[in-house]
Amino acid sequence: MKKKRWQIIFEDDDIIVIDKPAPYLTIPDRYDKTKPNLVSTLSEKRDDVFINHRLDKETSGLIVFTKNEAAHKHLSQQFMDRSVDKHYLTLVNRKPVEEVGLIDLAISPSGVRNKGMILDASGKETLTKYRILESWNRYSLLEVKLLTGRQHQIRVHMKAIRCPIVCDPMYGDGKPFMLSDIKRRINRDRETEERPLLSRVALHSSMLSFDHPTRGERLTYESALPKDMKAVVHQLGKIK
Repeated sequence: MKKKRWQIIFEDDDIIVIDKPAPYLTIPDRYDKTKPNLVSTLSEKRDDVFINHRLDKETSGLIVFTKNEAAHKHLSQQFMDRSVDKHYLTLVNRKPVEEVGLIDLAISPSGVRNKGMILDASGKETLTKYRILESWNRYSLLEVKLLTGRQHQIRVHMKAIRCPIVCDPMYGDGKPFMLSDIKRRINRDRETEERPLLSRVALHSSMLSFDHPTRGERLTYESALPKDMKAVVHQLGKIK
């Protein structure tokens, strides 16, 4: 299957808003600079591309870059002031205790290579709001709003409330989502090997809102649930 290419949602002299598919890198890989990534590709036809925030390789959805120093400084200040609205959709295991909740748990780097982030009372303040959109027997679809912007923030906080993100190899069990997980008799009707409905971290940047760095007007962009996550939600919806 051909991988979906990233898409430019909006571009002018100051900003570029991209809808990124998974798996696709935001910045060059630390060890292999030849791997395709947004920054390197965008820079081929533009004088400057500045990074204001990032999405993990397996996270799909909206991301914004700036194209000059003034725009970069202005948007960076908005991120620092927490005036940028960032909403995500995520599929998690189990169901949070509260329908709407605020997770206030500081985190910091684990200090071990490739081991991500950990809860740490002496770490940086980390705030995540969420609400349950739908829930089924063993899974839930959440809308999440970031009030801070830490690495792996949503993934760590979902693990902290015992609802790790589906397919997350670092903070969950990492197992792909198979149709047979919810329809146990499915394999009896198939002769070929079953393919997963979802095999990457089930996290999607669905809404991004900020002030244009030059014109000052509020810009809001939305991205629909991608096909892989949508397929899982569709099958879960069939469960009584």
